[in-house]
Amino acid sequence: MIPSETIEQIATANDIVEVIGSYFPLKRAGANFKALCPFHQEKTPSFHVNPQRQTFHCFGCGVGGSVFRFVMEYEHVDFPSAVRKLATRVGIPIVEQRASEDENRQHESRRTLLKLHAEAADWFQDNLLKKEFAEPARTYLKNRGIDRQVAKDWQLGFAPDHWDSFLKWAVGRGYSRTQLLQSGLVKPRHEENPGGDIYDRFRSRIMFPICNDVGEVIAFSGRLLESDPKAAKYVNSPETPLFQKGRVLFGLHKTKRALIEASSAIVCEGQLDLISLFEAGIKNVVAPQGTAFTDYQARILKRFVNEVVLCFDADQAGQKAAQHSLDSLLQHDLVVRVVDMPPGEDPDSLIRRNGKEEFEKRVAAARDFFDHWIEREAESVDLGSLGAKMQLARKLAETAGQVRDPLMRGQVLSKMSARLGVPASEFEKLVPPPRRERGPDREAAGVEVGIMPRHDVAMLCLLALRDERARNFLLQQNWRELLEQIAGTELLTGILESNLRPEDPGSINAFMSNLSAKEEGLVSAWLMQKLPANALEVTESWWKGLMQGALRRQLEIAETRIRLPQLTTGEIVNLQKEIVDLRDQLQHISRLSSVPEAGR
Repeated sequence: MIPSETIEQIATANDIVEVIGSYFPLKRAGANFKALCPFHQEKTPSFHVNPQRQTFHCFGCGVGGSVFRFVMEYEHVDFPSAVRKLATRVGIPIVEQRASEDENRQHESRRTLLKLHAEAADWFQDNLLKKEFAEPARTYLKNRGIDRQVAKDWQLGFAPDHWDSFLKWAVGRGYSRTQLLQSGLVKPRHEENPGGDIYDRFRSRIMFPICNDVGEVIAFSGRLLESDPKAAKYVNSPETPLFQKGRVLFGLHKTKRALIEASSAIVCEGQLDLISLFEAGIKNVVAPQGTAFTDYQARILKRFVNEVVLCFDADQAGQKAAQHSLDSLLQHDLVVRVVDMPPGEDPDSLIRRNGKEEFEKRVAAARDFFDHWIEREAESVDLGSLGAKMQLARKLAETAGQVRDPLMRGQVLSKMSARLGVPASEFEKLVPPPRRERGPDREAAGVEVGIMPRHDVAMLCLLALRDERARNFLLQQNWRELLEQIAGTELLTGILESNLRPEDPGSINAFMSNLSAKEEGLVSAWLMQKLPANALEVTESWWKGLMQGALRRQLEIAETRIRLPQLTTGEIVNLQKEIVDLRDQLQHISRLSSVPEAGR
């Protein structure tokens, strides 16, 4: 946990106009600043930044909130990452609170592993750029179009051809055997005897650091300079507390903004392919760790794009990987297209040989996956043979069953039945029903229904957020008891329970950090509205209206219950007293002042 006082301090130190202005230009519009919204396509600016309240809100798509929310949405990071990023920007140290010794140990272990990986990346890079023994690696990269600056930008490095060079360096830096084994950068000589000798996992390889989506090095991939039938072309870090290969996309920390802007991801197989495309100006690109996509990687991509363009090698392994990726991608309703690569070429060689324009033409001409795959499968089958035709039909039907989107599913079934030459109604009988989205964490918990409070409650929320006297008046009332009786008042309860100070933007930003994205968008919209000149009187009036509504409901319930048969004399007497008391309270409130019509 990050203490609320620290969050408030960070919010106060980061002027929201300066922070957002560092991402894209803002234009002053009266007391506010405006821009085209970065979160949806628009031609007229509806994205507003309020320097007085230190909030932003888009009146087009409804996204809004604090400076933390902006960084979370724009950078696609979680709340703690946004806080740390903004803290680093203004030089505020963060001391996180953890609930137990076990959490403390896990946190310290993670910090140590991240530090080790960052320092290892620097050491590998220092070898590549400065050491004589890395000359063959520099020559290899130069021949692949990777110059010194590109190598620096991507933190490329080189592991020397010795069994223990890295091990000796790391031990000299103070890292323990346990920490080095946990990192995966060294390995035991005999797996069945982890207490025995250990040695470097990476030797005589070009080193590609693998980063998480905020740019921290969490693993490495090492590539041989020359093909060796006795050794794997690539060696990757094993799974560690920092790294699970099915949950990471290579290059995402550099390419995620381009993915959002294009709403399309070009997916290639290797690190060099990605780097070549990125440096050629094609920046909406990622690479899975391994070829086929996992469900988690597909879910990550869906946060950024609606379409995936697979650019795997033209060989059988590449085509197989494309097909294996389909299931996960379709489960997240991503449109999938496939680039037709020339035999023997990959994106890196194609870019170097024919240039960026040729590659972009192939991407633009990429066919829908099912068009590509149906044609490829049908080519190898004799459709004149009933047995072969039925076998292909079942195979196609199984793949069609992976499509969840009804419109896409209908189009796919039409294409498949037409290619097979069978009626669509008959082919559809072979297709299994679409599966539910997999995984318990499908973010259903984040789906909020009926978040917008009714008008009178919304007005009280706005007044409690914006005016000190209005807030104090509400806090002096028996507000908790009343709001428990009224549905849809959770946000108002949260506002009154918090320690926010209406005139302090840092306090308001800290309060919003505890809200969901939709709640924060709602609050940011209220903060953009004009406050009534007589805020206290308006607050009193709306509150009395809310009280009257609750009393009337209680009166209706009591009057209904007293008409029930088989009540005891004692129950009837108690209900009569309750009815008299409720009527007296209603008359008293009515005499105090008039009530807004919407509150009745």
